[in-house]
Amino acid sequence: MCSISLCMIVKNEESTLGKCLESISSVVDEIIIVDTGSTDHTKKIARSFTSLVYDFHWIYDFSAARNFAFAQATKDYILWFDADDLLLKEDQAKLVSLKKELVDSIDSVTMLYNYAFDEFGNVTTSLRRNRLVKRSKNFQWVGPVHEYLNVSGNIKHSDIVVTHTRTHGHSGRNLAIFENRVTRGETFSPRDLYYYGNELMDNQQYEKASIIYEKFIKEKNGWSEDIISACYRLSGIYMMTDKFDDAFRVAMKSFDYDPPRAELCCRLGSLFLKQQKYDQARFWFKQAIELKKPEDHLGFIQEAYWSWFPHLQLCICYYHLGEFEKSYEHNEQARKHRPSDEHVLHNKKLLEEKHKIEVKI
Repeated sequence: MCSISLCMIVKNEESTLGKCLESISSVVDEIIIVDTGSTDHTKKIARSFTSLVYDFHWIYDFSAARNFAFAQATKDYILWFDADDLLLKEDQAKLVSLKKELVDSIDSVTMLYNYAFDEFGNVTTSLRRNRLVKRSKNFQWVGPVHEYLNVSGNIKHSDIVVTHTRTHGHSGRNLAIFENRVTRGETFSPRDLYYYGNELMDNQQYEKASIIYEKFIKEKNGWSEDIISACYRLSGIYMMTDKFDDAFRVAMKSFDYDPPRAELCCRLGSLFLKQQKYDQARFWFKQAIELKKPEDHLGFIQEAYWSWFPHLQLCICYYHLGEFEKSYEHNEQARKHRPSDEHVLHNKKLLEEKHKIEVKI
């Protein structure tokens, strides 16, 4: 059986750290907590689980802090978590099994990351991350912000899920780090450009974000998953400002890097739907529902676009095209995923009462 060091960096995480460590402490063999300047009870909570609590002077560099935490590890493999991550009961059991079965030839294990949820508890955003890495390989974190673990070798894709619990907001902290780097005249890597664009967009600086995204896409040097994501996000900016030709151009550019994804098909469908071009919109939403969701790639997956969203939009398209039975059928498909959604229930009532669609038992 392999042994595992859990390595975490934290700051002012008293509201989540206890639950996080309770969910994982019985599964790992060592817990290392690196605090970057907490002023609340974070360190007190950490010390109730481990004596290995270290201070690290914050230098506006997440990779530096994570690499320091990794350097303290002594076990066979290193697992990393953030303070607002959890391992649910079923995934605790899976990790216990993995510890027993993991062979020494494995350099890294990816785990699913359920990152965001809707009001009904459905996963809205998920991705894979390299979570468990062999300590002897000395893999390093790269990048001061939106850091990534630079992993190579023999990688195993597991079905273990890490669950993220934080309600997301945009404090401007990461954007400030990027802006300081711009002020200092630093050269941005392609990955830096992509995440700088994301931070600008998330902080509603859409014009600046569009310039950065266009530069990133044009240079063609980034990871293909980041380019596809940038195409999706930039097309959304253009659609918000009614720049329909640009939105279409950028969305289609994503197909240079991979076969169509449901996210981009739904973006194109939404683009035509906004212009009341229902036939074209229908075409793209139908493409989305016919695609098979990728299992092992490491990019973000917007789960709604692979499940209920294209059906709900097809309900709208078919309604405007006068095909009420098909409209009803797709609304019912959406209702399987969101049985309490007020929009879905409104559509159901409208179609059953006004257009006399017979309910199929």
